Amino acid sequence: MYPNLRAEMARHKITQGDLSEALNWAPSTTSLKVNGRSPISLDEAKQIKSIVGTDLPIEILFKEEF
Repeated sequence: MYPNLRAEMARHKITQGDLSEALNWAPSTTSLKVNGRSPISLDEAKQIKSIVGTDLPIEILFKEEF
């Protein structure tokens, strides 16, 4: 799971549905990726960061919680 991503999404009022639409992904794909059950490529991470509109570095935004 990516707690920093979830926090930034909440701060910027971006839902998983919003990400799904913006990335043209199925909601299930978005859920798997946001919850850390499916890998996110660097390009996807950059797109998500842009959509969320955060200034956090990708390394922090996608820091995993174990």
